[in-house]
Amino acid sequence: MLDPAQDSAVPRHDWTLQEVEALFERPFTELVFEAAAVHRRWFDPTEVQLSQLLSVKTGGCAENCGYCSQSSHFDTGLKASKLMDAEAVVAEAARAKAGGAQRFCMGAAWRDLKDRDLPKVAAMISGVKALGLETCATLGMLTPDQAKALKAAGLDYYNHNLDTGPEYYAEVVTTRTYQDRLETLESVRAAGMSTCCGGIVGMGETRRDRASLLHALATLPAHPDSLPVNALVPITGTPLGDKVAREGEIDALEFVRTVAVARLVCPRSMVRLSAGRETMSRETQALCFLAGANSIFVGGRLLTTPNPEMDEDQRLFADLGLKPMAAATAEAAA
Repeated sequence: MLDPAQDSAVPRHDWTLQEVEALFERPFTELVFEAAAVHRRWFDPTEVQLSQLLSVKTGGCAENCGYCSQSSHFDTGLKASKLMDAEAVVAEAARAKAGGAQRFCMGAAWRDLKDRDLPKVAAMISGVKALGLETCATLGMLTPDQAKALKAAGLDYYNHNLDTGPEYYAEVVTTRTYQDRLETLESVRAAGMSTCCGGIVGMGETRRDRASLLHALATLPAHPDSLPVNALVPITGTPLGDKVAREGEIDALEFVRTVAVARLVCPRSMVRLSAGRETMSRETQALCFLAGANSIFVGGRLLTTPNPEMDEDQRLFADLGLKPMAAATAEAAA
């Protein structure tokens, strides 16, 4: 059983990989029960934060992330587009807010942010912030000065996922290193922004690799303020998408285990049920919420992959007795 003292203590940063692996090995019902108890220590279990994600620059990315339809290394049939105008992005954000979104996330398919694009991105951020929405962006690697500029523009969160554990990382991407990712996260923290950092499961990795990812997140200098747990959406033409098509997707209960362990090792993080929800059963999603997930993306699209429509989520929330998280709660969690 979970040490009762751990539930109310300051979140730990000294987890060992063996301890995280041991969490994965617990009986499923006990693991979920313990994660639910920790969740209730820090959050209202009936509240879920609603975020919406927009691709502000699609395709043509120089990275070779083996899961991504936007990589220029793979033929996925995706047509690249230029960076959107700030006015168009703000208009999309206004529609998202009217639909119930509390946070608006902007994603660009770049290896790194170029200084020439910074003014246009800053205008997007300040415009979205002026609507009263939380702002988040994922733009690739950042320099310290770029992070400070994004913070000055009003960016609340910066997303930069570790993707997987360090041991499996070379099977996922080779055009940037794990250390590159860690350095961008350090720049984000140093600029005073909140971090959004998680990974993708179901890419052919082992349970130990999933434990290694969560160990890496739990031993960062500060736990991610937002921790997205993505299930791989297999894209035809990508190495990992084709691999999963041959070998099968991650087991639903194993995915729930991953969410539960994320909640236990990063108890104050917003654990976001991210990509892959469109093919998850209602029952799987319900178990994820029970295990500690308290944030989702809403709207019918996540960058280039499908996502449940808002009316589907509204029905699910009604059936589960869930409600959108109050903005003050989300701010306090950060």
